[in-house]
Amino acid sequence: MGDENAKAEAMQIIGAFQVLPRLVVFDLDYTLWPFYCECRSKREMPSLYPHAKGIVHALKEKGIDIAIASRSPTADIANTFLDKLSLKPFFVAQEIFSSWTHKTDHFHRIHSRTGVPFNSMLFFDDENRNIQAVSKMGVTSILVGNGVNLGALRQGLTKFSENWNTVEKNKQKWRTKFSQNPESSNKNEEK
Repeated sequence: MGDENAKAEAMQIIGAFQVLPRLVVFDLDYTLWPFYCECRSKREMPSLYPHAKGIVHALKEKGIDIAIASRSPTADIANTFLDKLSLKPFFVAQEIFSSWTHKTDHFHRIHSRTGVPFNSMLFFDDENRNIQAVSKMGVTSILVGNGVNLGALRQGLTKFSENWNTVEKNKQKWRTKFSQNPESSNKNEEK
């Protein structure tokens, strides 16, 4: 599937959801492209997974911000590859640095830079330890097996919508519980 076909299908998938993330964050190695940067040379021409470029273009066209969270120890190579692939301008934040924190530091920096709350983010990564750590921050996180693809996009947007709806229902329950009878908490304290 070519970039344009992937973009068109991604646009359809995104259009099917009423609730969308404000920011989608991608890992690089084995998520957007099928290799580790540190095993490559800056002189090489990198390639992306087949649907990756179409997905990035569709997200941007739909007005959804995009960022990178990568623990690559070779940020210089990663940045060179992003330039060669003409992707750098698409990202509102690029946190590419080696870390032992399973990307929690990356997400704190992305949040500081963008102001987007963690629960308004969707994250794709190929390492379960990163998915687990970032999920605990409130970010909807999707583990990808063979890079980001249209199926992973659909799965991510579905999970994001489910998480968002759960949070909204809980907020509504809380508002209803505490706004209907403000004296109920006082009565419990008096007993």
